[in-house]
Amino acid sequence: MWVLYYFFIHAIIIAVPLKSVNEIGKEVATMSKKIVILNGSPRAKGNTAALIQAFAEGAEAAGHEVTRFDLQKMNIHPCFGCCAGGKNPESPCVQKDDMQIIYPAYKQVDVVCLASPLYYWSISGQLKCAFDRLFAVAECNAGYKNPEKDCTLLMAAEGNGFEETAYWYDNLMKHLGWTDRGKVLCGDVFGIGDIAGNPKLQEAYELGKSL
Repeated sequence: MWVLYYFFIHAIIIAVPLKSVNEIGKEVATMSKKIVILNGSPRAKGNTAALIQAFAEGAEAAGHEVTRFDLQKMNIHPCFGCCAGGKNPESPCVQKDDMQIIYPAYKQVDVVCLASPLYYWSISGQLKCAFDRLFAVAECNAGYKNPEKDCTLLMAAEGNGFEETAYWYDNLMKHLGWTDRGKVLCGDVFGIGDIAGNPKLQEAYELGKSL
């Protein structure tokens, strides 16, 4: 009986396929995501920057790869509205400025994080300017189809009037065919450092970690 039991257990062990180290590595790589943060804040150490830092730390703790672009420091011109882009996927826009740095990262990432202070009840000019220029990538595709992405929104403000921006963002997701993965909207923070100790920082961290 013990002999039969041994062969029965041995047969079960042999029948269960064991995953190779390479297969496990591929699964881990598949779970890991590439994230690009478009930082529209002009203040290097402001409240939006603190939200970004918390979000990035959460994402990296989950094994994701994070690339951050501080748009204030970059040479990015407004869109010409010429509809003449898309002829060269490697350099899709007719303007040759620092968007050439953003385009390759944008095309490869899984998640786009939009980060901005609330300026006149909307996103900052820096972020809007750069985002408009992403249209050149859509011009590379039939019907101006945008690449499919997940997206998040981080925003800090003196007050709490986020309704207009939330409305814009929600409709942006719908029109682009993107998936909203969450928003962190932190009000009542104006001066640099006002956000210190705010529970919204932990919320940003958890959002990054959840992706």
